[in-house]
Amino acid sequence: MASFHFPGIVAREGISNPALVNQLQDALVSCGYGPFIRPGVFDAYMTSVVMLFQSQHQDDDGYPLVVDGQIGLLTWAALFGGVPVTPASAPSTYMLQALGIAGSQVGQMEEPRGSNLGPMVNEYLRSAGVPLTGADPNSRAWCMAFVYWAFQTASQALGRSNPTPKTASVLSHWNKAATVPGARLIRASDALDSPSLIKPGLVFILDFGSGLGHTGFVERVMPGGRLATVEGNTNNDGSRTGVGVFRLERRKLSDLNLKGFVDYTDA
Repeated sequence: MASFHFPGIVAREGISNPALVNQLQDALVSCGYGPFIRPGVFDAYMTSVVMLFQSQHQDDDGYPLVVDGQIGLLTWAALFGGVPVTPASAPSTYMLQALGIAGSQVGQMEEPRGSNLGPMVNEYLRSAGVPLTGADPNSRAWCMAFVYWAFQTASQALGRSNPTPKTASVLSHWNKAATVPGARLIRASDALDSPSLIKPGLVFILDFGSGLGHTGFVERVMPGGRLATVEGNTNNDGSRTGVGVFRLERRKLSDLNLKGFVDYTDA
């Protein structure tokens, strides 16, 4: 099966793009689904065929595809194999600088582990105004402080102000970012519909409920909708709280806990 570049849109019933629909129909037929009596038309029959395909296939991680009759990134990848996603717009120098600074910290660890303290961890926490004292390490969760520190360091290097909210709370960052002039919130559902919205340097936000969250930087979108990220206060298993700064490939655009992304390109 030939691999085709994902177009960055979700193909669903009623879409007006005969060339794209023909491409999808040909792929489905080559996989044994079809034939289609209305070439180039995404109608109710094609929706039912797509749903059948989804019910019998998995994503790159071995999880069943969502059976919704729509061909987004995950179903596209199942049809055509691994397909890279090209951002619709270029990342900003500022966000790339912050991402590069964050990446330079990969391998930094808490000392002692599990304390939410350490020479560099303390720097992250101080930058966001988090006290280093207190018996409960949970009061010093530092994934958001790490992101703020990276932007603050980038701001100093570029001689500009830091537009990101000064907070160590992941969900507070999301809420406050909505009021930052020029900042853009990209909700998870919009990113899943249009993965080309995601570009290097975006801040991803996970919401686990009860006020708990996790965050980090996006490096790129990988084939199948997986995200390459740089995260602090995590582990190799991608847990919400952890002992260091890691480069991971565990997050996905389809993760149920993904709230969205913050884009500071124009902030």
